[in-house]
Amino acid sequence: MTSKQKQLNLKKQMSPYEKSDLTRSIMQLVNTLGPFFLLWFLAYKSLGISYLLTLGISVIAAGFLVRIFIIFHDCCHHSFFKNRKANKIIGTITGILTIFPYHQWQHDHNVHHATSGNLDKRGTGDIWTLTVKEYQNASWTTRLAYRIYRNPFVMLGLGPIYVFLLRNRFNRKGARKDERINTYLINAAIAGLYAFMCWAIGWEAFLMVQGPIFLISGAAGIWLFYVQHTFEDSYFEEDDKWEYVKAAVEGSSFYKLPKVLQWLTGNIGFHHIHHLSPRVPNYNLENAHYNTEELQNVPTITLLTSLKSLQFRLWDEEAQDFTGYAAAKQSALSKKQSRAKTASVKP
Repeated sequence: MTSKQKQLNLKKQMSPYEKSDLTRSIMQLVNTLGPFFLLWFLAYKSLGISYLLTLGISVIAAGFLVRIFIIFHDCCHHSFFKNRKANKIIGTITGILTIFPYHQWQHDHNVHHATSGNLDKRGTGDIWTLTVKEYQNASWTTRLAYRIYRNPFVMLGLGPIYVFLLRNRFNRKGARKDERINTYLINAAIAGLYAFMCWAIGWEAFLMVQGPIFLISGAAGIWLFYVQHTFEDSYFEEDDKWEYVKAAVEGSSFYKLPKVLQWLTGNIGFHHIHHLSPRVPNYNLENAHYNTEELQNVPTITLLTSLKSLQFRLWDEEAQDFTGYAAAKQSALSKKQSRAKTASVKP
């Protein structure tokens, strides 16, 4: 069996897990939305007791908001329900709660799936990643912007504010009519919901509860997205060598989390399965992984080992791995010295 045939066979093995289960989907809505609203209410009530208690409750509520996002994410892939209209309705509602426009994010995320790991098609729905050569040849302003962008405090601290409150509020150029309308609808619904909450409980109380939930869940979401494609021995290739299945299995990590975090993050740690077959609903990802023999040796990271990815800044095409700025600087210096030495020995 050729490599291509093995890849196609691996993708076919996902077929049994691509079927959504209405009962499980409804149960997931109940055990996710119910606790989230309850925790939000408790966080609000705790303001009269201690703000430290409010922050503690907000951390847990933020975990449930991440889980709500996973439902939104599945709806965008039409994997949460069999019915497309049901996916759109629930996707729009959960999009309001997570501050994501359904159609806009669906488009960008589908592009991400179709181009993940493709060096010639970066820029839509992904983390800004430069190769060592691109970084060395970039202007000082681009290098500075890139270093600021990839700084963990900026990416995880300011990132949620930029992504959720600014970038997602505007339609992309060339967006279809239904996509534009959906973005306007969700923006209006968010504004209406927030205005109502500020009127009902006061803007100070609303910000003191919603602020931490928003920032913590946003940082967690960006971290998950970052670490699932930025890890040791990842996969990046130029377009003519790029292969979808390899990009999914080798370029998307298996983030092995403790069971509680795995549940709160809707099994998204099985990211290689998700990229291999986006139609697999989140509650089937774990079974798809452990019941597929060929996937037992995929790139695996843990909470501890994932911290190493914070040192990864650039993709080294020669070494086929991530590296840091220091290595890129040393590489440029070595090449400069080599050219100088070659020039000095010429007759």
